[in-house]
Amino acid sequence: MSNNNISFILHKPQLSENIGACARAMKNFDFQKMIVVDPKPIFPNDKILATSVGAKDVINKSKTFKDLKSALKNIDIVIATSARFRNKNIKHIQLEDLKNIDFKRKIAFLFGSEASGLSNNEISYCNYTLQIPTNPKFKSLNLSHSLIIIAHYASSILKSKTLKFLKSSKVKTATKREILLMADLCIKNLDEINFFKPKEKKPIMLENLRNIFYRMELSSKETRILSGVFASLGKKR
Repeated sequence: MSNNNISFILHKPQLSENIGACARAMKNFDFQKMIVVDPKPIFPNDKILATSVGAKDVINKSKTFKDLKSALKNIDIVIATSARFRNKNIKHIQLEDLKNIDFKRKIAFLFGSEASGLSNNEISYCNYTLQIPTNPKFKSLNLSHSLIIIAHYASSILKSKTLKFLKSSKVKTATKREILLMADLCIKNLDEINFFKPKEKKPIMLENLRNIFYRMELSSKETRILSGVFASLGKKR
């Protein structure tokens, strides 16, 4: 297990100060992998570097992407942070449930923008949603505050000698990239038979499909089998 397996993804961050503060929070707990998706300010900039206060290396090593899907290609498990539980078919977890996550795999914690958080579409790419317990009457947390709470908790788990992994080490769980490729193949074939009707319902249907695939926690072998099935169905038309 290593801190290098964990990434922190800032999705559409709005303020330079928050990005810098997040880098500082990460370095406080020896995390180095920051991913920034479609930031509003120019990235990096002087204000980001100034507010990182000694964590410029985290900023300089960070990766940027134009969209969330591209940012997740090399991630195995994505945990979205949300101030509220969504009415979605997705697993909701609390901080204490993180001890059951297999930190030997590539994990990413996903944080939404300060203005609007994460949309249902963005959450549909995730394996879990995580809610930080706060005052029910005032749930909103600053972006860097949310990150530092999770970073502290994840760091304490990694240092613990009592981690419990539920799956056999002989079973290779599918990576996020494998699931994305399988989902894209399925969606492509469904598109070709005009499955998504009416058109205005297509976005929610895509969200539901992704939720199903990620909730199943497929193995690499199962993903290959399903990809073969989808490919075969496409050829028979």
